[in-house]
Amino acid sequence: MLCALALVPAVAGPARADNPIVQTVYTADPAPLVHNGRVYLYTGHDEDASTWFTMRDWRAYSSADMVNWTDHGSPMSLATFSWASKDAWAGQVTHRNGKFYWYVPVVNRATGRMAIGVGVSNSPTGPFTDALGRPLVENGEIDPSVFIDDDGQAYLYWGNPNLWYVRLNADMISYSGGPTQIPLTTAGFGARPGNVANRPTLYEEGPWVYKRNGLYYNVFAAQCCSEFIGYSTAPGPTGPWTYRGTVMPAQGSSFTNHAGIVDFNGNSYFFYHNGALPGGGGFTRSVAVERFTYRADGTIPTMSMTTAGPPQIAPVDPFVRQEAETIAWASGVETEPSSEGGMNVANIENRDHIKVKGVAFGSGATSFTARVASATSGGRIEVRLGSPTGTLAGTCTAPGTGGWQSWTTVSCGVSGATGTQDLYLVFTGGSGFLFNVNWWQFTSTSTGGGGNVLTNPGLEDGTTGWQPRGSGTLAAGTGVVRSGTRALTVTGRTGAWNGPGQDVTSRLTNGKAYTTEVWVRSTSGTPSAKATLALTANGTTSYVQLTPAATVNTGGWTLLSGTANVSWTGTLSQATFFVETMAGTDGFTIDDASFR
Repeated sequence: MLCALALVPAVAGPARADNPIVQTVYTADPAPLVHNGRVYLYTGHDEDASTWFTMRDWRAYSSADMVNWTDHGSPMSLATFSWASKDAWAGQVTHRNGKFYWYVPVVNRATGRMAIGVGVSNSPTGPFTDALGRPLVENGEIDPSVFIDDDGQAYLYWGNPNLWYVRLNADMISYSGGPTQIPLTTAGFGARPGNVANRPTLYEEGPWVYKRNGLYYNVFAAQCCSEFIGYSTAPGPTGPWTYRGTVMPAQGSSFTNHAGIVDFNGNSYFFYHNGALPGGGGFTRSVAVERFTYRADGTIPTMSMTTAGPPQIAPVDPFVRQEAETIAWASGVETEPSSEGGMNVANIENRDHIKVKGVAFGSGATSFTARVASATSGGRIEVRLGSPTGTLAGTCTAPGTGGWQSWTTVSCGVSGATGTQDLYLVFTGGSGFLFNVNWWQFTSTSTGGGGNVLTNPGLEDGTTGWQPRGSGTLAAGTGVVRSGTRALTVTGRTGAWNGPGQDVTSRLTNGKAYTTEVWVRSTSGTPSAKATLALTANGTTSYVQLTPAATVNTGGWTLLSGTANVSWTGTLSQATFFVETMAGTDGFTIDDASFR
């Protein structure tokens, strides 16, 4: 990201595109991480109207479907590192030892040189703290990339104009030996056009190192300027490298580019940045993503930037609470930290809108509910389908509440929302900022048509509808919530099968497939949790595992998600939905549950 050139004119993205994937701020230098069924995306943040790489914090986003991205705000900034003075540039996050490590380059105030610091967190969404209180390594070069090999050895790569690595120790915040320079040969990294005696290869900056099918890949920003994305492969993590060609040619209105590649849900994804948003350019960039398929021999095909982006993996469930900051495309709005936790959509003006792609309404919805706040007189939310001017399904009034973080819940009737459609929330009202939105949710036309079987699934009504299964005590709390104002905590468990449960006997259909989603967070330890259905028919009790078991911890929320067929023989006398652990009696908290 250090290569400099005159600002390239902006190219505005079309209103119904999905690339770039964030529109509320300028983002750059993508670093994706797959964890617990989601892709977490860590980016840099170009300040508005920048004429240089003016970057003061980093941003985090996540997605389960690769088109709708949840904004997690800024979990780390220059202020995280007391020894840093400026330049919150390109980094990468990895997960190990139950923690998340974020390696970033910043200017060391004491030396005036670029140095690499390490942030650490118990949660993929932060907050991150300085793991060392000093640089991990410093030689004036940038763009760290971290990779953990199959044998457990971790490597940190970085460099511009050179390419370096160190072998990280198991603690991920120290290393063995000293920095080693990787030879930049034309065979390994391609030949730079022209007579460039001091820099003969294509390698410029931004290495992204990973392993696939026993082969090591180094994808990097090549040449300057403008940069394209090239790559090399090697039989080992330190080489010898062989240059393989172009992944993405120099395109778009940014003269830099920066790559990140992950596999997720059976597909491969290539992240990059361009200057495609209004006002975008070489210093006001935006992250985008493409889906791709490796060739049979393991080589990477050449890709072009698109505005379409990848296809959606799975539709959005409108009958569970959705964060307003989960967005496929935003027009006009921004986001900010919410007093109720997470982020909210803010700075809403007349005719601004957000798009949520691929919402599965099934047989229909009867009402729409949103959590709103306004320090002015408020406005209206138009619930539209297909486009910002599409079918009007309903209109909700968002009143003045006396403050931008003074929240209230509003509802309105809707009609015509059936099947799977793109949802547009169009905001209308007078001049100036109208109101903020924290979350939204629809009510289904019927439980049998795909609605949530659970009572009080968002836990906003405390313990209503929920009972402890076996031993334990349930308590609704406001201190740790995923969304809204309350979550449900179980304590005093004496068996792994104890947990929050709900009688759903009268609400089940025999032979139907049910999809379950519930967010879980431990209050102590790192138990493995799952959702289960206990069925008693003709005096015999059987159990259906509704979700795969997943490790939960105290530092963040974990989504339990799965689909299972529910059937029984004879007369059903009791059906209990509950959340349990595989072993142990650690307490845990649940929020935003869905069984439909």
